[in-house]
Amino acid sequence: MSSKIKVDTIENVAGSGNVSLGSGHNLVVPGTLSITGASTLTGAVTANSGVTLGGTTPTLTIGDAGEEDTKIVFDGNAQDFHIGLDDSADSLTIGLGSALGTTSHMVIDATGAITKPLQPAFLANPATAGSSPVQTNISSGTTITFGNEVFDQNNDFASNTFTAPVTGKYQFNVGLFLEQVDTDYTELRIKLVTSNRNYDHFDIGSPFSSDRNLQYHLSALADMDASDTATIQVTFGSGGNQMDVNALTYFSGYLVC
Repeated sequence: MSSKIKVDTIENVAGSGNVSLGSGHNLVVPGTLSITGASTLTGAVTANSGVTLGGTTPTLTIGDAGEEDTKIVFDGNAQDFHIGLDDSADSLTIGLGSALGTTSHMVIDATGAITKPLQPAFLANPATAGSSPVQTNISSGTTITFGNEVFDQNNDFASNTFTAPVTGKYQFNVGLFLEQVDTDYTELRIKLVTSNRNYDHFDIGSPFSSDRNLQYHLSALADMDASDTATIQVTFGSGGNQMDVNALTYFSGYLVC
């Protein structure tokens, strides 16, 4: 049968001896328990109030140099989080849940490099490899298609569209390679179309005497709300309907802050 010892004051416990409670027994201290010097607590320890490490150089050490993962778990109401040492990878990990390494949000390796495995980031290009046209005779207002995801860390890009998972500032980069741009075109615009506003690369007319292949670049730091979308379009005036989109085209983006 288990038992409890309720202690109001323990005084004059000195020397090299131990105060020992057998298995199944509890020591209950309703006031403040002060432990001075090196102490070893074996088994689960629960503190129902604050824990203060005093002294000139207080140190909390988790682990004993063994080959094992160690962690601190923050036990929340709706979500748990953890910070811990992934001993096999020699990395410090901050993540979701109580299990180390299952949903890692930030990983710091032994060199100091920091990665964010779930940070929204993507790079997409047309499905056709090489330099052959992938969209031909495009019309004004055409949305550029991107059938191949080089990477998509948080699965936010689909059907030629990036969808913001959270509210924030996103950096977008576009490289659009157009073939057979008519020498007579007017008002050609490369447009990053987002839910809040559009960002344009504007070309007022061709300075060439014959049709050309041209590459346009557009970058923007865009403010987006959660569930806002971003696509790439081409609009133009006369002389544009013969243009083709080359497979060297790309569209990338990531969450900055």
